[in-house]
Amino acid sequence: MAGRMAIVLLVLVIGVSAAACGGDDDGTATDTTTETTTTDETTTEDESFAAGRSVFVATCGSCHTLSEAGTSGVIGPGLDGVSLSVDEVETQVRNGGGAMPAFEGDLTDEEIENVSAYVVEAGGG
Repeated sequence: MAGRMAIVLLVLVIGVSAAACGGDDDGTATDTTTETTTTDETTTEDESFAAGRSVFVATCGSCHTLSEAGTSGVIGPGLDGVSLSVDEVETQVRNGGGAMPAFEGDLTDEEIENVSAYVVEAGGG
């Protein structure tokens, strides 16, 4: 009986010791929750500018000069110092005019919006 009692006592001591492991020295629990923040915006202003620049270089740069884009097209007017609003540029991109073709249907609405805002910002308008 004494041997059995010693085993039960040993199991209890080990169980209590194991339960105490991992606690703070002062016996209080520590909160280790990590907070994560996210943004609701899917596209930042910098991303829109970069996307507009990319569309401009690929689609418009062969005809238009724009220093910020590094393009030197000679068919259409140079766009450095352009004094048009974003809406005016967007209308031109969508509908074309003069020798410029319409890009509505070839570019997405988002691409047209990005490239229009890019031209105005990069051109100094």
